[in-house]
Order: sequence, then C-alpha cells, then structure tokens
Amino acid sequence: MTVIEKINEINDIVKQVFDFTQKNETVKADFDEYLATIGSRNIPLNQMEKIFLPYIFERRIDNKSILEMFEEETGSKEIIKSLKNTIASIFEIKKILKNGFELYNLINEKTYTVLSLTKMTNFRGIYAGQYIVARIFEFENEYYVIEISSVLSHSQKEEAYRYAVMKLVHTPRMLYYDNPEKEAEIKSTIADMYQNFIKTFGTDLILTTNKHADDIIGAFNEGEEIDLSDKGCDIETFRFFHVKELDNNYSNFLENSMGGFSSHNETYDVAVIFDEQKGLYAIPFYQTFSKIFEDKNLVENAKACVEYFLTNDSIPDTILERVSTEHANFMEVINEIMEANYTFEELVKTYKSDYLNNTIYSSATILFCSKAFSEIFDYISEPKPQSPVITEKVGRNDPCPCGSGKKFKNCCGKG
Repeated sequence: MTVIEKINEINDIVKQVFDFTQKNETVKADFDEYLATIGSRNIPLNQMEKIFLPYIFERRIDNKSILEMFEEETGSKEIIKSLKNTIASIFEIKKILKNGFELYNLINEKTYTVLSLTKMTNFRGIYAGQYIVARIFEFENEYYVIEISSVLSHSQKEEAYRYAVMKLVHTPRMLYYDNPEKEAEIKSTIADMYQNFIKTFGTDLILTTNKHADDIIGAFNEGEEIDLSDKGCDIETFRFFHVKELDNNYSNFLENSMGGFSSHNETYDVAVIFDEQKGLYAIPFYQTFSKIFEDKNLVENAKACVEYFLTNDSIPDTILERVSTEHANFMEVINEIMEANYTFEELVKTYKSDYLNNTIYSSATILFCSKAFSEIFDYISEPKPQSPVITEKVGRNDPCPCGSGKKFKNCCGKG
C-alpha cells in the first residue's frame, strides 16, 4: 500500500468514526451532551473536526472508549488498533517537510518524522522552532499527525516545557512510552541509585517529617553525608489532614517543587523510600497510615487516611504491599474501615489497576531522568536580571546602564 493509499484509508476510517458518533444512539446522545458542556452545540460542520477528534480519543462511555465502541459495532481494523495508541504530547518542530514534519517530543525525548493527513498548505503560519500540542500515531511503520490542537511560538519555550513536565507528573510513563532506549536508561539509573541509597543509609526506608525530608533527599542526590540522628519522626500524635501545598496544578507545580516539603505550614510524617524496581518515593503520612494497623482509634481521620492511600494515583501498589507485609491484620482493618470484603489482590485490582497493567516508575525518578524537567527547573532557578537603579540622569538616546547595548529608551527606560 502506498503512502497516498494509507492516508486515504486513514481519512476514510476517521469519517466512518464520525458517522458512527452521529448514528449510534448512545454515542450521539453523549456527543451532544459533550458539545453542550463545552458550549459548542451549534458549531458549524466545517469546524467540527477540532472538537470531534479530542472527543473520540479522550471520552469514555461505560468505561469504553469511542474507538472501542466503534470496533465492537463494525469489527476490528488495523487502523483502529493504531488510533487507540496515539501519542498526545507537545513537540518542537525541527523541520517542515514536503509532506509532514520532523518533530521532537519534549516528553519522551524522541524525534519523529510524521506525515500529514492533509495538504501542507493547511499549515501555513507554522514554522520550524515553534511548539505544537499534537497527537500522532504509527500505522504500518510510519507515523502520522492526526491533530494539532495548539501552536506556541519559539519564545514560549518555558510554557512548552512546563506543559511537558505537568504531563509527566500526571502520567509518568509518558517519558518512556514508545521509547525503549529511554526506559533502559531509567532502569539503569534506578539500579545505580538504589545501590547508592542502601550504601548511604543502610536501609530502603527512612521515617522522618516534612521538615527534614528535603534535606535527606537533597543530600542523597548530591552524594553528601548527612546525620539522620536529629531527622527522625518526632510526631507524638498521628493524624491525617489535608495539605493544601500538595494540591499541585499546572501553574504552581514547579514553584511548589522548589519550595519543597519544608515550606509547608503544618508538620506531618513523611517516609523516604527507595523501591528497587520503581525508584524514589517521598510518601506523606506513611507512618500515620501504618499506625492505623496498630490501633486505628489512635489515629485521627483514619478512614480519610486509608482512602487517601487507596485512591491517590501517585502511591503505587508496592507501598500497600509493604505495609501489608508489616501488619498481618492489614486486610482485616482495611475491610472494616471501607466496609468491604476484599482480598489483597482484589483491593489492588480495584484501586491500583493502572500499576498492574503498566510499568510505572516513581514521579521523582521520572523527573530526575527527564531532560524537560531539568531544562525548565534550571530556567526558573536562574535569578532574573533586575532593572538597574538609576542614580544619575540618563538621556533617552544614551546607552542603557544595564549593559544591554540598547538605547535607554528602548530598554529599561521603556514606558
């Protein structure tokens, strides 16, 4: 099959999926509700693609994707299998090609040559050096770009890298998805760091508080010796509570990361754990959680703590396994608090299924191995130049005292 034939077949399948969303009663009702929710009920048909594509890739009905529902009704197709494995990321445009782009994925650090499903004249105004939020997929050993949802200029580098880091925090495996070389690098890094952690501390678990966790992690990362004798967990009454500083979002994650645990207003226990397979974790309220299995009545907000450990996506199944190994009554207490009757396997399948179905390394390890995180962290860590204090009169056409080489009126004297 030639490239043109493949493109025609892909476009035909996309049209069939769109028709499916309009004819299948369940999907049509959901799609209409989706349009109403985003305020696009009366959108013209020629603009529908911008909304339709995110819908079919991101929307789920009864835990099934739109593509899965289409496949059930029309039969399995190789193109649908490919579309179910699209890569949604932010890319730097390295080159504009005759029939596509050369793109560098800021998240998984891999360069792709992608073909366009439409004429390149549709991409006027897009240039090398810009960043695009896009979706690509592989079909029969070639990559195609199916959606470009946003374009950032080359001057918006910080915003592009922030976006990449936040996608990594939300879905750590994106760093190595479709990049086995990067995953091999991560595994090697974890193996080396684990040996160093054990050599440094003589254990894979350190119980401390948020006031000391940063010092411990920082000393380990820098290869420095640290005295742990005064950095233990000195909390006498264990209670679980909401820590607002842990509510990271796109706008504050990096700044919160720089502030660290020690910048948080209240004191709580933290476990610094190095998992031999998945990397470094700093788990808030780990000891509080463990205390519940000694006597749940001595832990304030015990149920909320259990729910936090079960539902928090950043806490892996291995943490639950570690605590269950330490406490023979683990499942008995869990079932009593949750009013359930799980086995441990059922508990993990219910709350941590993502960890069963995918290899997920710790967020801290992923960020440590990520060039995007290093890039943006270095950028925001650099002191920003301050405008000079003018102590004598400077003419508007004189060289600016800041040393930029520009005239004062075009630099610090603007406005």
